[in-house]
Amino acid sequence: MRLEISCQDRLGITQDVLDILVTHEIDLRGIEIDETGKIFLNFPNIEFADFQHLMPKIRRIDGISDVKTTHFMPSEREKTQLSAILRTLPDPVFSIDARGQILLCNEAVTSGLEQSAHDVEGVEIGEVVKGFNFTRWMDGKLPRAQSSKVKFIQQDYVADMLPITVPDGDNNIIMAGAVVILKSEMRLGQQFSVFHQSPTDSFDRFVVESQAMKRVVSEAKRIADLDAPVLIFGETGTGKEMIARACHQSSRRSEGAFLALNCASLPDSVAETELFGYAQGAFNQPNAKEGLLEQARGGTLLLDEIADMSAQLQAKLLRVLEDGEFRRVGDAEPVTVDVRFICTTCRDLGQLVEEGRFRKELYYRLNVLSLVMPSLKERRHDIVPLAESFIAQHSTKLGRRPAKLSKSCVDFLQQYPWPGNVRQLQNALFRALSLLDGKEITKEDIQLPSCAPSVTFIDENFEGTLDDEVKKFEKDLLKRLYPFYPSTRQLARKLGLSHTAIANKLREYGINKASIKM
Repeated sequence: MRLEISCQDRLGITQDVLDILVTHEIDLRGIEIDETGKIFLNFPNIEFADFQHLMPKIRRIDGISDVKTTHFMPSEREKTQLSAILRTLPDPVFSIDARGQILLCNEAVTSGLEQSAHDVEGVEIGEVVKGFNFTRWMDGKLPRAQSSKVKFIQQDYVADMLPITVPDGDNNIIMAGAVVILKSEMRLGQQFSVFHQSPTDSFDRFVVESQAMKRVVSEAKRIADLDAPVLIFGETGTGKEMIARACHQSSRRSEGAFLALNCASLPDSVAETELFGYAQGAFNQPNAKEGLLEQARGGTLLLDEIADMSAQLQAKLLRVLEDGEFRRVGDAEPVTVDVRFICTTCRDLGQLVEEGRFRKELYYRLNVLSLVMPSLKERRHDIVPLAESFIAQHSTKLGRRPAKLSKSCVDFLQQYPWPGNVRQLQNALFRALSLLDGKEITKEDIQLPSCAPSVTFIDENFEGTLDDEVKKFEKDLLKRLYPFYPSTRQLARKLGLSHTAIANKLREYGINKASIKM
Protein backbone atom coordinates (compact mmCIF):
# COMPACT_ATOMS: atom_id res chain seq x y z
CA MET A 1 0.00 0.00 0.00
CA ARG A 2 1.15 3.56 -0.73
CA LEU A 3 0.08 6.81 0.94
CA GLU A 4 0.16 10.40 -0.32
CA ILE A 5 0.31 12.98 2.50
CA SER A 6 -0.41 16.65 1.75
CA CYS A 7 1.20 18.90 4.37
CA GLN A 8 2.81 22.21 5.19
CA ASP A 9 6.54 22.75 4.86
CA ARG A 10 7.30 22.37 8.59
CA LEU A 11 10.53 21.20 10.17
CA GLY A 12 10.03 17.80 11.80
CA ILE A 13 6.70 16.95 10.23
CA THR A 14 8.15 13.88 8.50
CA GLN A 15 9.61 12.69 11.81
CA ASP A 16 6.20 13.03 13.45
CA VAL A 17 4.74 10.72 10.82
CA LEU A 18 7.55 8.19 11.27
CA ASP A 19 7.09 8.21 15.04
CA ILE A 20 3.49 7.02 14.64
CA LEU A 21 4.64 4.20 12.36
CA VAL A 22 7.34 3.12 14.83
CA THR A 23 4.87 3.18 17.74
CA HIS A 24 2.56 0.80 15.87
CA GLU A 25 5.44 -1.31 14.48
CA ILE A 26 4.57 -0.55 10.85
CA ASP A 27 7.32 -1.65 8.45
CA LEU A 28 8.22 1.06 5.90
CA ARG A 29 9.71 0.15 2.54
CA GLY A 30 10.31 3.64 1.21
CA ILE A 31 9.69 7.33 1.75
CA GLU A 32 9.85 10.10 -0.86
CA ILE A 33 9.14 13.83 -0.83
CA ASP A 34 8.27 15.48 -4.17
CA GLU A 35 9.00 19.03 -5.29
CA THR A 36 5.66 20.29 -3.91
CA GLY A 37 6.49 19.01 -0.40
CA LYS A 38 4.09 16.05 -0.41
CA ILE A 39 5.24 12.98 1.52
CA PHE A 40 4.87 9.54 -0.06
CA LEU A 41 5.09 6.32 1.98
CA ASN A 42 5.38 2.75 0.71
CA PHE A 43 4.32 -0.11 3.03
CA PRO A 44 4.98 -3.74 2.07
CA ASN A 45 2.52 -6.50 2.91
CA ILE A 46 -0.17 -4.42 4.58
CA GLU A 47 -3.83 -4.12 3.66
CA PHE A 48 -5.78 -0.86 3.76
CA ALA A 49 -8.20 -2.30 6.34
CA ASP A 50 -5.31 -3.01 8.71
CA PHE A 51 -3.95 0.52 8.29
CA GLN A 52 -7.25 2.39 8.32
CA HIS A 53 -7.23 3.07 12.08
CA LEU A 54 -3.92 4.96 11.76
CA MET A 55 -5.17 7.40 9.12
CA PRO A 56 -6.99 9.68 11.61
CA LYS A 57 -3.87 9.82 13.81
CA ILE A 58 -1.74 10.96 10.89
CA ARG A 59 -4.36 13.54 9.87
CA ARG A 60 -4.26 15.02 13.40
CA ILE A 61 -0.56 15.86 13.11
CA ASP A 62 -0.10 19.64 13.02
CA GLY A 63 0.38 20.83 9.42
CA ILE A 64 -1.11 17.78 7.63
CA SER A 65 -4.16 18.60 5.50
CA ASP A 66 -4.93 15.31 3.74
CA VAL A 67 -3.96 11.62 3.68
CA LYS A 68 -5.01 9.28 0.88
CA THR A 69 -3.86 6.15 -0.90
CA THR A 70 -2.05 6.35 -4.24
CA HIS A 71 -1.07 3.82 -6.89
CA PHE A 72 2.50 5.00 -7.45
CA MET A 73 5.42 6.53 -5.61
CA PRO A 74 6.88 9.48 -7.59
CA SER A 75 9.91 7.41 -8.62
CA GLU A 76 7.67 4.51 -9.70
CA ARG A 77 5.49 6.84 -11.77
CA GLU A 78 8.52 8.34 -13.49
CA LYS A 79 9.92 4.89 -14.25
CA THR A 80 6.55 3.70 -15.62
CA GLN A 81 6.21 6.77 -17.83
CA LEU A 82 9.81 6.42 -19.03
CA SER A 83 9.26 2.76 -19.88
CA ALA A 84 6.10 3.64 -21.81
CA ILE A 85 7.97 6.29 -23.80
CA LEU A 86 10.83 3.91 -24.57
CA ARG A 87 8.45 1.15 -25.68
CA THR A 88 6.71 3.40 -28.19
CA LEU A 89 9.88 4.86 -29.72
CA PRO A 90 10.70 3.03 -32.98
CA ASP A 91 14.40 4.01 -32.80
CA PRO A 92 16.97 2.07 -30.68
CA VAL A 93 17.54 3.99 -27.42
CA PHE A 94 20.15 3.36 -24.70
CA SER A 95 20.64 4.92 -21.28
CA ILE A 96 24.26 4.53 -20.09
CA ASP A 97 26.10 5.42 -16.90
CA ALA A 98 29.28 7.49 -16.57
CA ARG A 99 31.41 4.42 -17.36
CA GLY A 100 29.50 3.69 -20.57
CA GLN A 101 27.63 0.66 -19.26
CA ILE A 102 24.05 0.15 -20.48
CA LEU A 103 21.51 0.83 -17.73
CA LEU A 104 18.33 0.72 -19.81
CA CYS A 105 17.33 0.08 -23.43
CA ASN A 106 14.08 -0.20 -25.38
CA GLU A 107 12.46 -2.98 -27.41
CA ALA A 108 14.00 -1.72 -30.65
CA VAL A 109 17.41 -2.60 -29.17
CA THR A 110 16.49 -6.00 -27.77
CA SER A 111 14.64 -7.10 -30.92
CA GLY A 112 17.55 -5.96 -33.10
CA LEU A 113 20.12 -7.82 -30.99
CA GLU A 114 17.74 -10.74 -30.45
CA GLN A 115 18.57 -10.66 -26.73
CA SER A 116 16.61 -9.92 -23.58
CA ALA A 117 16.93 -6.62 -21.73
CA HIS A 118 18.59 -8.52 -18.85
CA ASP A 119 21.35 -9.72 -21.20
CA VAL A 120 21.95 -6.25 -22.65
CA GLU A 121 21.94 -4.22 -19.43
CA GLY A 122 25.39 -3.96 -17.86
CA VAL A 123 27.21 -4.43 -21.18
CA GLU A 124 29.63 -1.65 -22.24
CA ILE A 125 27.89 0.23 -25.05
CA GLY A 126 30.99 0.13 -27.24
CA GLU A 127 30.52 -3.63 -27.57
CA VAL A 128 27.11 -3.07 -29.16
CA VAL A 129 27.43 0.27 -30.96
CA LYS A 130 30.66 0.44 -32.99
CA GLY A 131 32.49 3.38 -34.53
CA PHE A 132 32.46 5.92 -31.67
CA ASN A 133 34.64 6.17 -28.55
CA PHE A 134 32.01 6.69 -25.85
CA THR A 135 34.56 6.45 -23.01
CA ARG A 136 36.73 9.26 -24.37
CA TRP A 137 33.66 11.43 -24.99
CA MET A 138 32.33 10.93 -21.45
CA ASP A 139 35.77 11.47 -19.86
CA GLY A 140 35.92 14.94 -21.38
CA LYS A 141 35.78 17.97 -19.12
CA LEU A 142 32.21 18.87 -20.06
CA PRO A 143 30.82 16.62 -22.83
CA ARG A 144 28.43 18.26 -25.22
CA ALA A 145 25.61 16.74 -27.22
CA GLN A 146 26.85 15.51 -30.57
CA SER A 147 26.03 13.17 -33.45
CA SER A 148 28.19 10.55 -35.10
CA LYS A 149 27.87 7.82 -37.70
CA VAL A 150 28.00 4.39 -36.03
CA LYS A 151 27.24 0.73 -36.73
CA PHE A 152 24.59 -1.26 -34.91
CA ILE A 153 23.92 -4.91 -35.86
CA GLN A 154 26.15 -4.38 -38.91
CA GLN A 155 24.04 -1.51 -40.25
CA ASP A 156 24.78 2.21 -40.51
CA TYR A 157 23.05 4.53 -38.05
CA VAL A 158 23.38 8.11 -36.91
CA ALA A 159 23.82 8.26 -33.12
CA ASP A 160 22.65 11.29 -31.12
CA MET A 161 24.59 11.39 -27.82
CA LEU A 162 22.91 13.49 -25.12
CA PRO A 163 24.91 13.88 -21.86
CA ILE A 164 23.16 13.74 -18.49
CA THR A 165 24.72 16.08 -15.91
CA VAL A 166 23.82 16.89 -12.32
CA PRO A 167 24.92 19.83 -10.11
CA ASP A 168 27.41 19.01 -7.34
CA GLY A 169 27.34 22.20 -5.27
CA ASP A 170 29.48 25.36 -5.66
CA ASN A 171 28.43 25.52 -9.33
CA ASN A 172 30.21 22.22 -10.07
CA ILE A 173 28.67 19.84 -12.60
CA ILE A 174 29.40 16.13 -12.80
CA MET A 175 28.73 13.65 -15.62
CA ALA A 176 26.06 11.14 -14.59
CA GLY A 177 25.65 9.31 -17.87
CA ALA A 178 24.06 9.80 -21.29
CA VAL A 179 21.15 8.88 -23.54
CA VAL A 180 22.06 7.48 -26.96
CA ILE A 181 19.43 7.48 -29.75
CA LEU A 182 20.13 5.69 -33.04
CA LYS A 183 18.45 6.62 -36.31
CA SER A 184 18.68 4.46 -39.42
CA GLU A 185 19.08 5.82 -42.92
CA MET A 186 15.48 4.85 -43.66
CA ARG A 187 14.15 6.71 -40.60
CA LEU A 188 16.20 9.79 -41.40
CA GLY A 189 14.92 9.68 -44.96
CA GLN A 190 11.31 9.46 -43.75
CA GLN A 191 11.76 12.41 -41.41
CA PHE A 192 13.52 14.46 -44.09
CA SER A 193 10.71 13.75 -46.55
CA VAL A 194 8.04 14.75 -44.02
CA PHE A 195 9.92 17.94 -43.17
CA HIS A 196 10.12 19.02 -46.80
CA GLN A 197 6.78 17.63 -47.93
CA SER A 198 4.57 20.14 -49.67
CA PRO A 199 1.29 20.49 -47.76
CA THR A 200 -0.68 20.39 -51.02
CA ASP A 201 1.09 17.40 -52.62
CA SER A 202 -1.00 14.82 -50.84
CA PHE A 203 -0.83 12.21 -53.63
CA ASP A 204 2.83 11.34 -53.02
CA ARG A 205 1.82 8.63 -50.55
CA PHE A 206 0.30 6.53 -53.36
CA VAL A 207 2.32 3.79 -55.03
CA VAL A 208 1.84 4.41 -58.74
CA GLU A 209 4.02 2.02 -60.72
CA SER A 210 1.07 0.54 -62.66
CA GLN A 211 -0.60 2.38 -65.52
CA ALA A 212 -4.02 1.87 -63.91
CA MET A 213 -3.01 3.69 -60.73
CA LYS A 214 -1.10 6.40 -62.60
CA ARG A 215 -4.27 7.20 -64.54
CA VAL A 216 -6.44 7.37 -61.41
CA VAL A 217 -4.02 9.62 -59.52
CA SER A 218 -3.65 11.87 -62.57
CA GLU A 219 -7.45 12.22 -62.84
CA ALA A 220 -7.77 12.80 -59.08
CA LYS A 221 -5.23 15.63 -59.18
CA ARG A 222 -7.21 17.35 -61.93
CA ILE A 223 -10.55 17.18 -60.14
CA ALA A 224 -9.27 17.72 -56.57
CA ASP A 225 -9.76 21.48 -56.53
CA LEU A 226 -13.17 21.46 -58.19
CA ASP A 227 -16.17 21.95 -55.92
CA ALA A 228 -18.51 19.55 -57.72
CA PRO A 229 -19.41 16.23 -56.00
CA VAL A 230 -17.11 13.27 -56.64
CA LEU A 231 -18.26 9.67 -56.85
CA ILE A 232 -15.53 7.07 -56.25
CA PHE A 233 -16.18 3.50 -57.37
CA GLY A 234 -14.08 0.52 -56.37
CA GLU A 235 -13.98 -2.80 -54.58
CA THR A 236 -13.57 -3.01 -50.82
CA GLY A 237 -10.01 -2.33 -49.70
CA THR A 238 -8.84 -0.47 -52.80
CA GLY A 239 -8.22 2.83 -50.99
CA LYS A 240 -11.31 4.85 -51.84
CA GLU A 241 -11.27 6.82 -48.60
CA MET A 242 -7.53 7.43 -48.94
CA ILE A 243 -7.87 9.05 -52.35
CA ALA A 244 -10.92 11.00 -51.14
CA ARG A 245 -8.82 12.43 -48.31
CA ALA A 246 -6.03 13.25 -50.77
CA CYS A 247 -8.51 15.15 -52.97
CA HIS A 248 -9.61 17.16 -49.92
CA GLN A 249 -6.03 17.94 -48.87
CA SER A 250 -5.17 19.14 -52.38
CA SER A 251 -8.22 21.38 -52.64
CA ARG A 252 -8.87 24.96 -51.59
CA ARG A 253 -10.92 23.43 -48.75
CA SER A 254 -7.87 21.76 -47.19
CA GLU A 255 -7.99 24.09 -44.17
CA GLY A 256 -11.54 22.95 -43.46
CA ALA A 257 -12.66 19.72 -41.84
CA PHE A 258 -12.69 16.32 -43.57
CA LEU A 259 -15.47 14.28 -41.95
CA ALA A 260 -16.93 10.91 -42.88
CA LEU A 261 -20.20 9.05 -42.40
CA ASN A 262 -20.37 5.32 -43.10
CA CYS A 263 -23.85 4.84 -44.52
CA ALA A 264 -23.71 1.06 -44.04
CA SER A 265 -22.78 0.94 -40.36
CA LEU A 266 -25.55 2.97 -38.69
CA PRO A 267 -29.33 2.51 -38.31
CA ASP A 268 -31.41 4.96 -40.31
CA SER A 269 -32.45 7.10 -37.33
CA VAL A 270 -28.89 7.37 -36.02
CA ALA A 271 -27.47 8.18 -39.44
CA GLU A 272 -30.06 10.96 -39.87
CA THR A 273 -29.14 12.69 -36.58
CA GLU A 274 -25.42 12.21 -37.30
CA LEU A 275 -25.82 13.86 -40.69
CA PHE A 276 -28.32 16.63 -39.94
CA GLY A 277 -28.12 17.05 -36.16
CA TYR A 278 -31.17 17.85 -34.07
CA ALA A 279 -32.85 20.88 -32.54
CA GLN A 280 -33.11 21.77 -28.88
CA GLY A 281 -35.87 19.72 -27.29
CA ALA A 282 -35.79 16.96 -29.89
CA PHE A 283 -35.53 13.47 -28.35
CA ASN A 284 -35.98 15.24 -24.98
CA GLN A 285 -32.46 16.65 -25.27
CA PRO A 286 -31.81 19.98 -23.50
CA ASN A 287 -29.33 21.20 -26.11
CA ALA A 288 -29.20 21.22 -29.89
CA LYS A 289 -26.60 19.13 -31.71
CA GLU A 290 -24.76 20.02 -34.90
CA GLY A 291 -24.66 17.28 -37.51
CA LEU A 292 -21.77 16.43 -39.79
CA LEU A 293 -23.12 18.79 -42.45
CA GLU A 294 -22.63 21.76 -40.12
CA GLN A 295 -19.38 20.48 -38.63
CA ALA A 296 -17.88 20.10 -42.12
CA ARG A 297 -18.79 23.65 -43.23
CA GLY A 298 -16.10 24.99 -45.51
CA GLY A 299 -14.64 21.49 -45.81
CA THR A 300 -15.46 18.08 -47.23
CA LEU A 301 -17.99 15.43 -46.19
CA LEU A 302 -17.30 11.83 -47.22
CA LEU A 303 -20.36 9.60 -47.52
CA ASP A 304 -18.86 6.13 -47.43
CA GLU A 305 -20.81 3.32 -49.12
CA ILE A 306 -23.52 5.68 -50.37
CA ALA A 307 -25.36 2.75 -51.98
CA ASP A 308 -26.45 1.59 -48.52
CA MET A 309 -28.12 4.89 -47.64
CA SER A 310 -31.83 4.48 -46.93
CA ALA A 311 -34.46 5.84 -49.33
CA GLN A 312 -35.55 8.43 -46.76
CA LEU A 313 -32.02 9.80 -46.32
CA GLN A 314 -31.48 9.74 -50.08
CA ALA A 315 -34.47 12.06 -50.49
CA LYS A 316 -33.19 14.46 -47.81
CA LEU A 317 -29.66 14.44 -49.23
CA LEU A 318 -31.05 15.21 -52.69
CA ARG A 319 -32.75 18.33 -51.28
CA VAL A 320 -29.45 19.43 -49.74
CA LEU A 321 -27.71 19.09 -53.10
CA GLU A 322 -30.50 20.91 -54.93
CA ASP A 323 -31.21 23.75 -52.46
CA GLY A 324 -27.93 24.07 -50.57
CA GLU A 325 -29.75 23.94 -47.23
CA PHE A 326 -31.28 21.47 -44.80
CA ARG A 327 -33.22 21.31 -41.52
CA ARG A 328 -32.12 19.75 -38.29
CA VAL A 329 -34.31 16.96 -36.94
CA GLY A 330 -37.15 18.62 -35.02
CA ASP A 331 -36.44 22.11 -36.40
CA ALA A 332 -38.32 24.12 -39.01
CA GLU A 333 -35.57 26.68 -39.60
CA PRO A 334 -33.38 25.95 -42.65
CA VAL A 335 -29.58 25.88 -42.30
CA THR A 336 -27.42 26.91 -45.27
CA VAL A 337 -24.62 24.47 -46.00
CA ASP A 338 -21.23 24.96 -47.71
CA VAL A 339 -19.79 21.47 -48.04
CA ARG A 340 -18.18 19.50 -50.82
CA PHE A 341 -19.52 15.95 -51.11
CA ILE A 342 -17.35 12.95 -51.93
CA CYS A 343 -19.13 9.59 -52.04
CA THR A 344 -17.75 6.07 -52.31
CA THR A 345 -19.34 2.78 -53.25
CA CYS A 346 -18.25 -0.76 -54.01
CA ARG A 347 -21.54 -1.52 -55.79
CA ASP A 348 -22.94 -0.85 -59.25
CA LEU A 349 -25.08 2.25 -58.66
CA GLY A 350 -26.36 2.13 -62.22
CA GLN A 351 -27.74 -1.36 -61.63
CA LEU A 352 -29.28 -0.24 -58.32
CA VAL A 353 -30.97 2.66 -60.13
CA GLU A 354 -32.33 0.21 -62.69
CA GLU A 355 -33.69 -1.98 -59.88
CA GLY A 356 -35.30 1.02 -58.18
CA ARG A 357 -33.09 0.75 -55.08
CA PHE A 358 -31.27 4.06 -55.56
CA ARG A 359 -32.78 7.38 -56.58
CA LYS A 360 -32.01 8.27 -60.17
CA GLU A 361 -31.99 12.03 -59.46
CA LEU A 362 -29.51 11.59 -56.61
CA TYR A 363 -27.28 9.41 -58.77
CA TYR A 364 -27.05 12.12 -61.42
CA ARG A 365 -26.44 14.80 -58.77
CA LEU A 366 -23.56 12.82 -57.25
CA ASN A 367 -22.03 11.37 -60.40
CA VAL A 368 -20.68 14.70 -61.69
CA LEU A 369 -17.01 13.80 -61.33
CA SER A 370 -16.05 10.16 -60.92
CA LEU A 371 -13.01 8.03 -60.17
CA VAL A 372 -12.68 4.24 -60.41
CA MET A 373 -10.14 2.73 -58.02
CA PRO A 374 -8.56 -0.32 -59.68
CA SER A 375 -8.46 -3.60 -57.82
CA LEU A 376 -5.05 -4.88 -56.74
CA LYS A 377 -5.11 -7.60 -59.37
CA GLU A 378 -5.40 -4.81 -61.98
CA ARG A 379 -2.21 -3.14 -60.70
CA ARG A 380 0.27 -6.03 -60.54
CA HIS A 381 3.26 -3.70 -60.91
CA ASP A 382 2.28 -2.02 -57.62
CA ILE A 383 2.16 -5.18 -55.49
CA VAL A 384 5.86 -5.49 -54.62
CA PRO A 385 6.41 -1.72 -54.07
CA LEU A 386 3.29 -1.68 -51.88
CA ALA A 387 4.53 -4.70 -49.95
CA GLU A 388 7.93 -3.09 -49.33
CA SER A 389 6.25 0.14 -48.22
CA PHE A 390 4.00 -1.73 -45.77
CA ILE A 391 6.97 -3.71 -44.42
CA ALA A 392 8.84 -0.46 -43.71
CA GLN A 393 5.78 1.06 -41.97
CA HIS A 394 5.02 -2.04 -39.91
CA SER A 395 8.66 -2.58 -38.95
CA THR A 396 8.82 0.96 -37.57
CA LYS A 397 5.72 0.34 -35.46
CA LEU A 398 7.04 -3.02 -34.25
CA GLY A 399 10.50 -1.60 -33.46
CA ARG A 400 12.41 -4.02 -35.67
CA ARG A 401 14.54 -3.98 -38.79
CA PRO A 402 12.62 -4.23 -42.08
CA ALA A 403 12.57 -7.80 -43.33
CA LYS A 404 13.27 -8.83 -46.91
CA LEU A 405 10.89 -10.63 -49.25
CA SER A 406 12.12 -13.96 -50.57
CA LYS A 407 11.79 -14.70 -54.29
CA SER A 408 9.12 -17.34 -53.64
CA CYS A 409 7.17 -14.80 -51.57
CA VAL A 410 7.40 -12.16 -54.31
CA ASP A 411 6.11 -14.67 -56.88
CA PHE A 412 3.28 -15.70 -54.56
CA LEU A 413 2.22 -12.11 -53.85
CA GLN A 414 2.12 -11.30 -57.56
CA GLN A 415 0.08 -14.39 -58.44
CA TYR A 416 -2.45 -14.21 -55.61
CA PRO A 417 -5.84 -12.75 -56.73
CA TRP A 418 -6.22 -10.44 -53.67
CA PRO A 419 -10.01 -10.38 -53.20
CA GLY A 420 -9.49 -8.00 -50.25
CA ASN A 421 -7.21 -5.75 -52.32
CA VAL A 422 -4.65 -3.39 -50.74
CA ARG A 423 -6.11 -3.73 -47.24
CA GLN A 424 -5.72 -7.51 -47.38
CA LEU A 425 -2.08 -7.16 -48.50
CA GLN A 426 -1.36 -4.72 -45.67
CA ASN A 427 -2.93 -6.96 -43.03
CA ALA A 428 -1.23 -10.11 -44.31
CA LEU A 429 2.20 -8.46 -44.11
CA PHE A 430 1.54 -7.07 -40.62
CA ARG A 431 0.67 -10.56 -39.39
CA ALA A 432 3.76 -12.06 -41.06
CA LEU A 433 6.06 -9.45 -39.52
CA SER A 434 4.50 -9.77 -36.07
CA LEU A 435 5.22 -13.52 -35.98
CA LEU A 436 8.50 -13.48 -37.94
CA ASP A 437 11.59 -14.86 -36.21
CA GLY A 438 14.13 -14.38 -38.98
CA LYS A 439 15.05 -11.57 -41.34
CA GLU A 440 13.25 -12.78 -44.47
CA ILE A 441 9.56 -13.21 -45.23
CA THR A 442 8.90 -16.40 -47.15
CA LYS A 443 5.82 -17.69 -48.89
CA GLU A 444 5.05 -19.84 -45.82
CA ASP A 445 4.91 -16.73 -43.60
CA ILE A 446 2.02 -15.25 -45.61
CA GLN A 447 -1.21 -16.79 -44.33
CA LEU A 448 -3.99 -16.22 -46.85
CA PRO A 449 -7.13 -18.16 -47.80
CA SER A 450 -6.94 -20.20 -50.96
CA CYS A 451 -8.43 -18.35 -53.90
CA ALA A 452 -8.82 -19.92 -57.30
CA PRO A 453 -9.30 -17.50 -60.19
CA SER A 454 -12.93 -17.38 -61.32
CA VAL A 455 -13.64 -18.73 -64.79
CA THR A 456 -16.78 -18.88 -66.84
CA PHE A 457 -17.72 -22.51 -67.50
CA ILE A 458 -19.08 -23.31 -70.94
CA ASP A 459 -20.50 -26.76 -71.58
CA GLU A 460 -18.81 -28.66 -74.41
CA ASN A 461 -22.19 -29.15 -76.10
CA PHE A 462 -23.14 -25.47 -76.14
CA GLU A 463 -25.03 -24.24 -79.17
CA GLY A 464 -23.59 -21.44 -81.22
CA THR A 465 -20.25 -20.38 -82.63
CA LEU A 466 -17.10 -18.95 -81.10
CA ASP A 467 -18.09 -15.56 -82.48
CA ASP A 468 -21.45 -15.81 -80.66
CA GLU A 469 -19.78 -16.58 -77.33
CA VAL A 470 -17.21 -13.79 -77.77
CA LYS A 471 -20.01 -11.32 -78.48
CA LYS A 472 -21.94 -12.46 -75.38
CA PHE A 473 -18.86 -11.92 -73.23
CA GLU A 474 -18.13 -8.59 -74.92
CA LYS A 475 -21.68 -7.33 -74.41
CA ASP A 476 -21.69 -8.39 -70.74
CA LEU A 477 -18.32 -6.72 -70.12
CA LEU A 478 -19.41 -3.45 -71.74
CA LYS A 479 -22.71 -3.42 -69.78
CA ARG A 480 -20.84 -3.87 -66.48
CA LEU A 481 -18.20 -1.24 -67.25
CA TYR A 482 -20.44 1.40 -68.80
CA PRO A 483 -21.86 2.74 -65.48
CA PHE A 484 -18.31 3.32 -64.27
CA TYR A 485 -17.10 4.83 -67.56
CA PRO A 486 -20.23 6.62 -68.83
CA SER A 487 -18.56 8.20 -71.88
CA THR A 488 -17.20 6.43 -74.93
CA ARG A 489 -13.83 8.14 -74.53
CA GLN A 490 -13.43 6.98 -70.92
CA LEU A 491 -14.45 3.44 -71.83
CA ALA A 492 -12.12 3.43 -74.83
CA ARG A 493 -9.17 4.44 -72.63
CA LYS A 494 -10.06 1.72 -70.11
CA LEU A 495 -10.18 -1.04 -72.75
CA GLY A 496 -7.34 0.23 -74.92
CA LEU A 497 -9.49 0.72 -78.03
CA SER A 498 -10.27 3.69 -80.21
CA HIS A 499 -13.19 5.98 -79.47
CA THR A 500 -14.82 4.97 -82.78
CA ALA A 501 -14.50 1.22 -82.09
CA ILE A 502 -16.17 1.55 -78.68
CA ALA A 503 -18.94 3.78 -80.08
CA ASN A 504 -19.69 1.18 -82.77
CA LYS A 505 -19.79 -1.69 -80.25
CA LEU A 506 -22.08 0.22 -77.90
CA ARG A 507 -24.37 0.99 -80.80
CA GLU A 508 -24.29 -2.66 -81.95
CA TYR A 509 -25.27 -3.96 -78.50
CA GLY A 510 -27.76 -1.17 -77.77
CA ILE A 511 -25.87 0.02 -74.70
CA ASN A 512 -26.53 3.62 -73.69
CA LYS A 513 -27.72 5.66 -70.71
CA ALA A 514 -31.34 5.04 -71.53
CA SER A 515 -31.01 1.28 -72.02
CA ILE A 516 -29.24 0.58 -68.74
CA LYS A 517 -31.18 3.29 -66.82
CA MET A 518 -28.18 4.90 -65.19
